[in-house]
Amino acid sequence: MSAGFLERMAASSTARVAEAKARLGERELRARALDTPGPTPLALNAAGFDLIAELKLRSPAAGRLAALDKGGSAEEVAERVQSYARAGAAAVSVLTEPTRFDGSLEHLEVAARVLARGRRVPAMRKDFLVDPYQVLEARAAGAGGVLVILRMLTDGAVAALLDCARELGLFVLLETFDESDIERAHALVESRCDIPYGTLLAGLNCRDLDTLQVVPGRLEALANTLPADVPRVAESGVASATDAARIAAAGYDLALVGSALMAASDPAGLVRELLSAGRGARGNGAQRGVRA
Repeated sequence: MSAGFLERMAASSTARVAEAKARLGERELRARALDTPGPTPLALNAAGFDLIAELKLRSPAAGRLAALDKGGSAEEVAERVQSYARAGAAAVSVLTEPTRFDGSLEHLEVAARVLARGRRVPAMRKDFLVDPYQVLEARAAGAGGVLVILRMLTDGAVAALLDCARELGLFVLLETFDESDIERAHALVESRCDIPYGTLLAGLNCRDLDTLQVVPGRLEALANTLPADVPRVAESGVASATDAARIAAAGYDLALVGSALMAASDPAGLVRELLSAGRGARGNGAQRGVRA
């Protein structure tokens, strides 16, 4: 995912927003979103380590992920996200980008619906969001949270997304890639110091933006540079119990895991292994509290 890739994704996302607004105005969408049941909040385990398990049909790096044989039918989506929740995932990330990830808002709707009536685990919309309209779409679909990629947005655009998410009661995962992004994350967190703990998360994606490859050691090297008073999320590079223990020991509170779970023969079993290893590495000294 080079900078050029992010630019193309932003342009594609902008075009999707324009098409959606032509079908349904923002005022009507807002009314529809606010008429839905309140979003499921993100609840973090006191043991000090949690998992955001991801539903992803395709990866630009790995291509089609064949774990869902029927191409992501409603039945398959429901079964997969329920298995994540039963195994202990704190949230389920759902790709909704259609051109490179084969995602859709329909996948998010199915996931949010079954998660809400089961173990009350929130679904998170993962996409290349550029407009608050897409946050409204997420809430209307039943999501409890959204991803915001700092690298591809101006400060003003990020603020607009965060303000809309706060109005709607959604948590936000801020995605960073390097020290420059992390500096921006610090400023954003400091400007919103009055929000409840767990409403804003700071994530580090350790993939190189040019090669798509995981950069060894990046998660550990930058862990302590992320904002300390919000949950820290390790994104990419976590595929095994050993990985989970490693990043939990480095100070991460959650891991977002997608491709490894989609490729696993027993995804629920892998969720349990990751959680057990991460919580074991954190030990009794990693109890969570409220924002200082």
